[in-house]
Amino acid sequence: MKLRRTIKKITFASFLIFSLFLNSCENEKQINTHLIKEIKNRGKLVAITGYNNYSYFIYKGKTLGFEYELLKKFADKLGVEVEIKLQNNIDEMFANLEKNNGDLIAYNLTITQERKKNFNFTNHINTTHQVLIQRKPKKWRRLSIDRINDSLVKTPYELENKTVYVRNGSAYINRLKNLAEENGININVVIANDTLSTEDLIDQVANRKIDFTIADENIANLNKEFYSILDIDTKISLPQRIAWAVNKNSNELLEEFNKWIDDFKKTMEFQVIYERYYEHKSYYKNRRQSKFLLKEGGVISQYDHLIKKYAKNINWDWRLLASLIYQESKFVNEDTSWAGAIGLMQILPETGASYGVDDLLDPEKNIQVGAKYLKWLDDYWAKKIKNKDERVKFVLASYNLGYGHINDALKLAKKYGADSTKWDMNVESYLKKKSSEKFYNDEVVRNGYCKCDETINFVKEIMKRYERYTQFLK
Repeated sequence: MKLRRTIKKITFASFLIFSLFLNSCENEKQINTHLIKEIKNRGKLVAITGYNNYSYFIYKGKTLGFEYELLKKFADKLGVEVEIKLQNNIDEMFANLEKNNGDLIAYNLTITQERKKNFNFTNHINTTHQVLIQRKPKKWRRLSIDRINDSLVKTPYELENKTVYVRNGSAYINRLKNLAEENGININVVIANDTLSTEDLIDQVANRKIDFTIADENIANLNKEFYSILDIDTKISLPQRIAWAVNKNSNELLEEFNKWIDDFKKTMEFQVIYERYYEHKSYYKNRRQSKFLLKEGGVISQYDHLIKKYAKNINWDWRLLASLIYQESKFVNEDTSWAGAIGLMQILPETGASYGVDDLLDPEKNIQVGAKYLKWLDDYWAKKIKNKDERVKFVLASYNLGYGHINDALKLAKKYGADSTKWDMNVESYLKKKSSEKFYNDEVVRNGYCKCDETINFVKEIMKRYERYTQFLK
């Protein structure tokens, strides 16, 4: 009897433990499912990334980058938008991910055992080596290859007692420590200032401020195109996998991305995107030299001085006006639409005439007319939309479509219980409904049928671009 009671106790305890295990798995599954559902409900994938000239940047007013383009493709697959959180310190990227301040880190990250303790990594996006960045000797063009090679570090053990500067939070730190251990040598590893990127350290090597740094080979190849004095031939690692990171409890997001990237990597489109940023080195060199590449300042377009002048006249943020102009013409002054709209702000001749301007190909006159029309629209909507930030969206929509259809959408929103003073998911939604017979025939509608998707996207794209301009231009 005693034995039988003991067996029953053991059986019950085993059952209890097994039940708790199943519940734990189910809870974990619910957490994972909740994240995908949350992303879709909020309508955006929040990605943490860093600014550089290949991952994420703005050039001639346009948002570009290898990571950015992949993010856009993946977000399209999920049916959501992309929100970028910019963080150039790698440790801070991981800290923000751990605090759930983003859904993933979309960056050129090396998969390491240390990082895998706290985070999961996606299937690798590409592979590369870590290489030593060093300078060729002075007057190297006059020297033989043998003379040049004799002056360079060509094997890891030649780094003994050398000082190597590396980016804070990078995988290069541990690699150099392991290299020193493997070769029984001393390498003086200096952690660079938090504000410095790998590209910044490469610049310092080229400009004789430091002697050595480390970079991934794909990044080193780009920078060698810019600085011919650099030598990048000394590999200090075996091939390493480059991937993105997610939190440990984000298994469903991880699985979703892995399925997508494995399929997408097989396409020609992926190859084109990769080559655009890592193979077309002359393109990289050209934008590095351009004043239109934004990095905590800079120039959006050659018309910035005019945009600032007329934005001030109408009490607008000039970066918002710049985003509108990019949307209309991509800063191509000679642009003329099929409908006859002309110039930077795509002004119709009759609109120009109403403001006494006939030469709409004059950039200043074009922006002057566009700004006056925006001011008129702002005054019109100020009577109905008191909040300035909300009113901007009504003004942009009216600039694209005319205020009549926007007024119809506002009346429909009010009639059907939505907030007629809010654009997103309120008036915007009823503007979209104006392609439905039930709504364009409604008694409150005065302007009839409208397929208004283009206008809705017009507003979204301008506001997203404006947000990105503000990340780089304070």
